[in-house]
Amino acid sequence: MIKSLNKSMRILSTSAALSLMMLSAPHAFAATPADTLVEGFAIDDIITLDPGEAFELSAAEVTGNTYSKLVSIDLNDTSKVIGDLAESWTTSEDGLTYTFKLKSGLKFASGNPITADDVAFSFERAIKLDKSPAFLLTQFGLNGDNVAETAKATDANTFVLTVDKPYAPSFVLNVLTATVAAVVDKKLVTEKAKPVTPSADYKYDTDFGNAFLKTGYAGSGPYKILGWKANEAVILEENPNYYGEKPKLKRVVYRHMKESSGQRLALENGDIDVARNLEPGDMEAVSKKDGLAITSAPKGTVYYFSLNQKNENLKKPEVIEAFKYLVDYDAIGETIIKGIGEVHQTFLPKGQLGALDENPYKLDVAKAKELLAKAGLKDGFTVTMDVRNTQPVTGIAESVQQTLAQAGIKLEIIPGDGKQTLTKYRARTHDIYIGQWGSDYFDPNSNAETFTINYDNSEEGKNKTLAWRNAWDVPELTKETQSALLEKDSAKRAAIYQNLQKEVLEKGPFVIIFQQTEVAGYSAKLKGLKLGPSFDTNFVSPISKE
Repeated sequence: MIKSLNKSMRILSTSAALSLMMLSAPHAFAATPADTLVEGFAIDDIITLDPGEAFELSAAEVTGNTYSKLVSIDLNDTSKVIGDLAESWTTSEDGLTYTFKLKSGLKFASGNPITADDVAFSFERAIKLDKSPAFLLTQFGLNGDNVAETAKATDANTFVLTVDKPYAPSFVLNVLTATVAAVVDKKLVTEKAKPVTPSADYKYDTDFGNAFLKTGYAGSGPYKILGWKANEAVILEENPNYYGEKPKLKRVVYRHMKESSGQRLALENGDIDVARNLEPGDMEAVSKKDGLAITSAPKGTVYYFSLNQKNENLKKPEVIEAFKYLVDYDAIGETIIKGIGEVHQTFLPKGQLGALDENPYKLDVAKAKELLAKAGLKDGFTVTMDVRNTQPVTGIAESVQQTLAQAGIKLEIIPGDGKQTLTKYRARTHDIYIGQWGSDYFDPNSNAETFTINYDNSEEGKNKTLAWRNAWDVPELTKETQSALLEKDSAKRAAIYQNLQKEVLEKGPFVIIFQQTEVAGYSAKLKGLKLGPSFDTNFVSPISKE
């Protein structure tokens, strides 16, 4: 079927070809075409592909391959930032002003030229839309009222960013490698923007192209987004206007496949080129199969479950501590996450400044029962957990369900796809949520901020960090985390993060279980496949086929 599909794509219009591929996505292909990379990947967490709104792992991988930013992380040394659209930059003596000079002759996929005005517009729309990732930029003092002056173009090739405090420059630059700082095509997005009626919550009369960019595209990366159909596929196509090294393959297809066994079978049959969600047993089988191979990379991603402090039982300190003694970390490490992660109980992943490698908690049911009795809950209680129906979170949730039962806690698992569970979590209507958090940029503040900062614990709070999502009101930790951003001495800054991790480890409503090792099974005919250090650096443009 794929041969006829590939032939058809030469004669069909783009929209017709896209529809055909979408319809075919759930079914097995006979073979993958020579000019197309097909990945089996659980992408049910994608809610939008607008880089000003997207805040999910799969969406970040897509935008990471399709949008450009001023700067990007150096994959050879993640402590460094290198230019992307920016040719150079300088920082003022007072540490408040960053001036970026753009490379010349750049174009968007649309053919429109890339100018500093596009950069300024991208910052403006992200801040005024005020979606989940906006806090990454607003933490610098930018807001809807001042963004025209704090993030502006001074000429066609010069963009100037003014921050409110003399932060460590490495911190500011690292934040600008995050997806929310992706540069969009102002002309195209403005043409596609829809008028809206201002309200108390949103005072602007335009959606800044948000509806269009949910499934549309306005970037300049090596690939452009051809289309996305929820829970079926995302299709990327080579961007002929890309200014960097051209992609090796014409097209990339992410096929939504949730089950590890299904991905392994499709890989063995040649229906896909890469399997992205292999469980330990399937990973071992792939590693022994002729013509297939396994690759892996440590990831700045931690898996955890969190206790909503709006729940009267879950907010008791003794209950929070008891939950940390009701996880069989050793068994999970030896089975469910074998080969795809290692037990890790602190919020900073290994490899980041100040990361602690301390795992003080073990399964101790007797200790947990003592703590529950002190909380007045010696007979236990009933609670729910929202679980994305993919592995390894389902397996971990089921393991935790069994160990909680030993202490009298009845856990009801509520399964859902990524979008369903995330939407509920972000609305703070969960009891317990289990999931993963990947660093948005390579600075310890990325994780410290989300686990320890909660500026406004009300339902109207704008900075919807993980602390906010779990109604954990921690003004002192918030201040301490903020202080680390102004500390220029690396050793002193690391010490602040170490203390924050100890506080969360001891008192926080987060039970952190492991740090991810990302694994992919792939056809040996692929060359250049390399998993990146973060979820948005799994770049596909270097991949070719023999």
